[in-house]
Amino acid sequence: MHQNKQSVVLIVMVLVIVGITGCTQQVPLNGTEIREYQGHQLNSIFDMHQNTIKGAQYVNETTYRLHIYGLVDSPVNLTYLDVITNFTQYKKVTTLNCVEGWSVTLLWEGPLVRDLLNQSHLKPGAITLVFSSSDGFTTSVPVAYVMNSSIILAGKMNNVTIPAQYGFPFQLVAEGKWGYKWSKWVTGIEVIDNPNYKGFWESRGYSISGDLNQSFTGS
Repeated sequence: MHQNKQSVVLIVMVLVIVGITGCTQQVPLNGTEIREYQGHQLNSIFDMHQNTIKGAQYVNETTYRLHIYGLVDSPVNLTYLDVITNFTQYKKVTTLNCVEGWSVTLLWEGPLVRDLLNQSHLKPGAITLVFSSSDGFTTSVPVAYVMNSSIILAGKMNNVTIPAQYGFPFQLVAEGKWGYKWSKWVTGIEVIDNPNYKGFWESRGYSISGDLNQSFTGS
């Protein structure tokens, strides 16, 4: 019973924030959106809800830097062009599942997170990656999760540049995890040794792991 009450409270918290900052207006796209890829039917970009904690972020492409720091031998600051031109870009059809009950299947494109991390050379003891966003949002995933899987930091969805309202310049495609782990407007990746780091939603009772095969509430 307590678990059910906790779940209701958490969902209400999500809906309150969505009610304040959510938006369903269509925005101009930088290119032509595709709705099918290699036999996979794709949702429209506009099917994805604009869930934020402080409203849409408008990041300057010219001054943008992706900071990779913490338990690394060589911290780096990558420009937007560095990320989209100096690393192999991978395409993958993946479904984002939100705790609110909606989902979207889109074609995501970008470099592998592990390729970005390899530029910095992780130190021994590196356990967790903390993704920070331009609005102050943070969340975390294990280092092993990205090093052992093809996890993308996407700059495109459905063959067009991610619109500002949906996460430009980059969104973490956290396959196998609930939508609150799919950090948008990513500006930093900090490497730490704390497996129990709690980001924005985790500090409000959401699961640290965020695995889809488990409840999003609890540890």
